[in-house]
Amino acid sequence: MISLKGISLFIIVLLLMGWKSSCLLTTPEKETDPLMLSCQKFATLYQSIGDSTITPDSAATAFKELFRELRQQTYTFRPACLQEVDSGFIFPVRGYYPQSSIGGRGKGYRPDGFDFFDSRVRKSHPAHDLFIRDRNNDAIDDVRCEHVDVLAFTGGFVLGTRENWTPDSQWRGGNCIWVYNPCLESLFYYAHNHTIDVKPGQWIKPGEILGKMGRTGFNAYPPRSTTHLHFMQLKITEEGLPVPVDPYRQLLEARVVDWE
Repeated sequence: MISLKGISLFIIVLLLMGWKSSCLLTTPEKETDPLMLSCQKFATLYQSIGDSTITPDSAATAFKELFRELRQQTYTFRPACLQEVDSGFIFPVRGYYPQSSIGGRGKGYRPDGFDFFDSRVRKSHPAHDLFIRDRNNDAIDDVRCEHVDVLAFTGGFVLGTRENWTPDSQWRGGNCIWVYNPCLESLFYYAHNHTIDVKPGQWIKPGEILGKMGRTGFNAYPPRSTTHLHFMQLKITEEGLPVPVDPYRQLLEARVVDWE
């Protein structure tokens, strides 16, 4: 004769089996969109490089494979972005003129020694720092008394973003954005943002608001640092590797978008 204890145990087992099945039914499906999968791959690779959990050689191999796929996925978008490139570039800091915003009149650009795949390399600076009026370093424009918009230098595909930076984080770029332009075969990097208004997988147009300028990042946060946008362009070679190029001339010629 089956005891009440045995029946109770049997019922509990059945309930547990049913609960497990219902959990499996509600498990989210894996991402299937090719471009979003590329975003996920880039995020994973970028994190691994930052954490030094992947060797530079392995990271380079993964990067080349990722961009081989990305070139195929974005090929149909080239006609549209070619028209945008022909129309010119937008200065990334709203309301500021290049001559007064670009740090050191372009002399801060130092690409020697840069290695995207080795986070231990720290002496190079293959970028331009774009400054605003902010004497008290609170990331707010002294004249307008508000945060300054970060604008898309050119159109493209938002390949990755990193948000929720905190002062105890070692992220050098803080809250940052990576945009891939398939016509220019380039990655554009916008770092130290206060907030970010775009998401991975999003197509953007020149001049679109990407976020607000800020002071996030390991080196940008301390009081000794002047509020700026760290702006970098990496050209993707035929082999699929990122090489820094100097966009100084294009920045000087970029159209300025005034305050609204």
